[in-house]
Amino acid sequence: MKLLQLILNILWVVFCGFWMALGYLLAAIICFVLIVTIPFGIASLRIAGY
Repeated sequence: MKLLQLILNILWVVFCGFWMALGYLLAAIICFVLIVTIPFGIASLRIAGY
């Protein structure tokens, strides 16, 4: 059971987690360019760190 969980976690990171982190990083950069949305940029960076 633990091996199956490990395999599924690795698959999730490769297919979803990495791309979601890149998306949140891009969103943070866009938010930092627009000065009003800097707090949302900081939140996006925190989410991308997970």
